[in-house]
Amino acid sequence: MALATATSPRDASPAGERARLMSLLSTLQLSDSAFPSGRYTLSHGLEALAQSGRLPTPSRPSQLLAVLSESVRLGVAPSDGVALACAHRAHSTDGAAHFELLQRADRRLTAVKLTREPREASRRTGRALLDAAVAAFGGVALSALAERVSAGDTPGNHAVVLGLLAASLGVPRLDALAGELYAFAAGWVSAAVRLGLSDHRTAQGLLHRVGPTVAESALRALDGDVAQISGCTPLIDVMSMRHEQADLRLFAT
Repeated sequence: MALATATSPRDASPAGERARLMSLLSTLQLSDSAFPSGRYTLSHGLEALAQSGRLPTPSRPSQLLAVLSESVRLGVAPSDGVALACAHRAHSTDGAAHFELLQRADRRLTAVKLTREPREASRRTGRALLDAAVAAFGGVALSALAERVSAGDTPGNHAVVLGLLAASLGVPRLDALAGELYAFAAGWVSAAVRLGLSDHRTAQGLLHRVGPTVAESALRALDGDVAQISGCTPLIDVMSMRHEQADLRLFAT
């Protein structure tokens, strides 16, 4: 079974340019916060950091950039990013999927999410994404994954579902990775604004300045295998555990 590749040779023909644009539009659609997966409810540890006083209101842009960059580089990219890359490779050119690889990546990603809130959020948003994708796009691989998730054969983490979905829509693996890491960063700065840690203009500056970290992290995750799915953000993990017990919560994580 032929598996999907990271990139395709550039085709300058009208058909090739149309396919490239359709891939770009799919990337934009999947990374849009309006896509109904529920990720707008996540603060990625920011709410607990603010409640603990470690991030003042408002925070210095340099301080926010440092936290965001480390979250991308040490947290999301080596965990969700590598899992996404594995799931993307599990999609075959005939529309089916290599489910043994996909399931191993899915289970490994669940295992490395050490705290309850992010682990449950990943599965919850993943299932919401899968339901919406099956209804909107269809496809053999997505329908088969939905059946396996429903049967409890695999967790259905967001990054794994997204990797398979992106591949099925013809989005190159690197583009899918960059889109997912950008979506995380965009959601992060949006949460910072809602928490009063940043204003809108500063948030857009942060999103621009974290761009090189997003690009470098996507390139590092591109060829990662299941055994490389990992993460090392101990402070965020501790904040997630504290957030579970907070009396007042605006966000789900």
